[in-house]
Amino acid sequence: MAAVVVYSKNRCPYCDRAKALLKRKGVAYTEINVEEHPDKLPEMLARSEGRRTFPQIIINDKAVGGSDDIHALDREGKLDQLLAG
Repeated sequence: MAAVVVYSKNRCPYCDRAKALLKRKGVAYTEINVEEHPDKLPEMLARSEGRRTFPQIIINDKAVGGSDDIHALDREGKLDQLLAG
């Protein structure tokens, strides 16, 4: 199974939506709440290629974007391939 990291923040409906999709797929992930751990923001920016929106999702050290991005990957049948990797 893939190593998945979700950078999130509090009261973020996009974060909730992305995490719900991962849970439905039975994917274990590490969540890093940047509001609770502000020291992780530089790490998120480096890993997400400078993206500042939330969530930022990293699969096997590859930045895949946010909630809309993983939902699009899922619709295209590509998310399962990434998660299997």
